[in-house]
Amino acid sequence: MRKQLYAVAAAILAAGMLAGCSGGAKETEEQTSVQAEKETETAKIPAAAEAETEAASEKEETELLVAAAASLKNAYEEELIPMFEAQYPGVIVTGVYDSSGKLQTQIEEGLEADVFMSAATKQMDALNEKGLIAEDTIADLLENKIVLIVPTGNEAGLEAFEDIEKASSIALGDPASVPAGQYAEEALTSLGIWDRIQDKVSFGTNVTEVLNQVAASSADAGIVYATDAASMAEQVDVIAEAPEESLKKKVIYPVAVLKGSAHSEEAADFVEFLKTEEAMNVFEAYGFSKGNEILP
Repeated sequence: MRKQLYAVAAAILAAGMLAGCSGGAKETEEQTSVQAEKETETAKIPAAAEAETEAASEKEETELLVAAAASLKNAYEEELIPMFEAQYPGVIVTGVYDSSGKLQTQIEEGLEADVFMSAATKQMDALNEKGLIAEDTIADLLENKIVLIVPTGNEAGLEAFEDIEKASSIALGDPASVPAGQYAEEALTSLGIWDRIQDKVSFGTNVTEVLNQVAASSADAGIVYATDAASMAEQVDVIAEAPEESLKKKVIYPVAVLKGSAHSEEAADFVEFLKTEEAMNVFEAYGFSKGNEILP
């Protein structure tokens, strides 16, 4: 009888121990699962925060489109734009370069530019008269010079600006849209040369095209800005500047914010940056001099 009782007690005790072990294992599994879920949620927090930060950064990035005369491209692309972007994180500047006349037409036809910088006041004035320029932002930023150039070596034997008529072939900017061509026409007309050279002239669509023609010896002579000639000093020689009395006005480069800019604040920052001493030092290194409103 006692043996039977002992056997029953042992069985009950074993069953209880098994139940306790099973319950403990289940409880441990539940605790482990909860902890894993907590760790997963915790890991998601910084990842979500990082994603939100990146999204916010993308939303805050501003893109400016600057329409500028072709003769400004080197100074802008090589130094000025990188300098500005370093000072204004989140603002990306893209430049579009061509003759000032073409850029004027593109703006009139809807080019969504934020800043315009031309190689003459004529195009800026025309856009301002049409209400496309934020007039209070206009600044006569730079001055340039008009020069007669020949391929390195000067085989044509030119010695003065007036000697352009001795060249067999001449490259000039198209006066219809290229300020450098307009200045050339004005100077040569004043000197009584313009009509006499027409059968020798090929007209380029911008000043860079004229420069490249002379540098490649496709033309015996050409008229460009002093800054353009300086950019290819090893390929072209400067003969002379246009006589001062041959031009009614100085070669001025105005800059302004376009009234339709979607980023007028950033555009104004860019214009103000161009007026700084560090920006002026860059312009001067490329052959420009300070304009009327920047002189001390």
